Amino acid sequence: MDSARDLKVFISTGESICHECGQKLGRSAWISLAKGERGALCMSCADLDHLAFLAPGDAALTRRARKHSTLSAVVLKWSRTRHRYERQGVLVEELGLSRAEVECLADGDARERRRAREAERRTAFDREYVEKFALRVRELFPSCPVGGEHTIAEHACLKYSGRVGRSAAAKDLDERAVRLAVVARIRHIETPYDQLLAAGQDRDEARRAIESQVHCVLSRWAQFVPRAT
Repeated sequence: MDSARDLKVFISTGESICHECGQKLGRSAWISLAKGERGALCMSCADLDHLAFLAPGDAALTRRARKHSTLSAVVLKWSRTRHRYERQGVLVEELGLSRAEVECLADGDARERRRAREAERRTAFDREYVEKFALRVRELFPSCPVGGEHTIAEHACLKYSGRVGRSAAAKDLDERAVRLAVVARIRHIETPYDQLLAAGQDRDEARRAIESQVHCVLSRWAQFVPRAT
């Protein structure tokens, strides 16, 4: 990807508030910058919260993960001593990272990192809450692909992420909050939304471009289709 066109995520050094959802992000929040107003966006509102962080240290793994990711972003942090933004790592798609790790399996360090990342991911879930969230997804969208409710729930409910599943409304299994989590999943998986962002299209324009596709999938998933006996 051309570095000049790379999507950029910044680790803030001061207090910040998401321009879109109004959430107080605090210090060291991961933010994107909205076009025009130049306001901060949390990862969820920037539609980047589905990406996995890959720290520097293995150039081959980073290169392959980015190659296999439709959408990726560079993570930057301001250095007070050097007075410049310095690269902290990259955000890549989970599938792209997994494919890169498979290609690097000959490297023992890569295998160890993958085991550590999977162990960390397992501890980052409140399993009971995830199960309840998944059941609510299945209740509202009975024709969601098999297993899809758990994928949506795990993504939305990851601890400390600031994702939609961590909101108070989501914890009450509010229909709108659950629907937002499902919509986010559909955008990234069922439409060319990530490709549009990767090509440099404005986020709002990209959302409008795939809006009808999202509604079509939502309607299909919301229909109850009796299973053959």
